[in-house]
Amino acid sequence: MTTIPDTDNLPVYLSPLPTQIETFVLRFSWAVIIINTAGSIFGFWYYRFQLLNTSLVMWPVVPDSPIATILMVASVLSWRFGQNRHWIHALAFVGNLKYGLWVVAVQIFINDVLMSQNLYYWFLLISHFGMGLQAFVIYRYAKFTVPAVGIATSWFGFNDIVDYLIPIIGEYHHTYFGPKLASTGDHSIPAHDIAATVALCLTLLAVFLAFTIRIRRIKSETANNDRWANLIV
Repeated sequence: MTTIPDTDNLPVYLSPLPTQIETFVLRFSWAVIIINTAGSIFGFWYYRFQLLNTSLVMWPVVPDSPIATILMVASVLSWRFGQNRHWIHALAFVGNLKYGLWVVAVQIFINDVLMSQNLYYWFLLISHFGMGLQAFVIYRYAKFTVPAVGIATSWFGFNDIVDYLIPIIGEYHHTYFGPKLASTGDHSIPAHDIAATVALCLTLLAVFLAFTIRIRRIKSETANNDRWANLIV
């Protein structure tokens, strides 16, 4: 049986979930795997029309949320089987935090979910908020090494570029925001500016948090080693 790692007692902005909830999620990680797999299947179904209108070579940058939840599945499986892949953990952390909270922002500021009675929008809001929160259990078993975070930064930074700045092949590859904006390519409307700004800010935030967790952990390990050294002396 996989041992659940101890908490690092990080400050709340790095570890917003109560320790009991983190431990509960890790203890029932198979449920996390099943839920994220189901969400990924739904997500790929949701993106089916956009994928059909996108060049095959650009498919990896289109279904953002389902790819992020697949990365979560890969991260948890990697940990459970004792085959930790730091780059997968970093990709899962940045991807779930970024796209989970990005959808929340889109529903609030673009689709006006708080004033809407659209149950589907509320489903997207709640499910993606949970997606963003689940990223904060990864630190318990992951080491956010510099190369791993570098890979995550490069991939999600590239996503932001082709989504909003330089599409490279075809049109921009960002997610359709809602029924009224599903087919528009007009980047002069405020929705695109809001979506792009939130995406870029969340990429920076997720990378900052990953590196800060790494730094805090190194400082904690150094302090513990110094205390042991003093005891030995």
